Amino acid sequence: MKKLWIVLIVIVLFLFMTYSWFTGKYNSFITLEESVNEKWAQVENQYQRRLDLIPNLVETVKGYAAHEKETLTGVTEARARLGGQVNIGPDILNNPQAFQKFQQMQGALTSALQRLMVVVEKYPELKADQRFADLQRQLEGTENRIAVERQRFNQVVQSYNSQIRQFPNNIIAGMFGFQPKAYFQSQAGAETAPKVKF
Repeated sequence: MKKLWIVLIVIVLFLFMTYSWFTGKYNSFITLEESVNEKWAQVENQYQRRLDLIPNLVETVKGYAAHEKETLTGVTEARARLGGQVNIGPDILNNPQAFQKFQQMQGALTSALQRLMVVVEKYPELKADQRFADLQRQLEGTENRIAVERQRFNQVVQSYNSQIRQFPNNIIAGMFGFQPKAYFQSQAGAETAPKVKF
């Protein structure tokens, strides 16, 4: 009878330790996934800030460079394409194709803004406008914030992806549907920093 109790106690302890280990791993995956979602929200926040600045920027430039319609239209159209897709939520992180499309659309907007900045060089009176100078500083600050938030996002995604891919974590992650998240990748030509001049 004493041996039976010892065996039962060992089995119960084993089951309890196994349950505790699984629960701990699962909860750590949830914490990491929530960190990824929080960092993604910060990236979205900065992209939204940039989108909010663009109409004011375009209107200010339009006042001085109205005949640069093609460039202004390009910026406006790139912004409009993104307008409905900025607050797309963390679900995009589980869809590599949608995430890549989102990055391409952000890249197109950045490219349109860079073309706009080249046009601005032709208009010294625009560069001297205080409202335009304020918008320029805000845009530069936002671009820097975007870069910082994307870096932080990639760091958290790396931690999350590493955890769910390591053995035996990958077994638990697979059982509960934890999938690797996509990273931000640099755009083609990103090795040369754009020059934003007003």
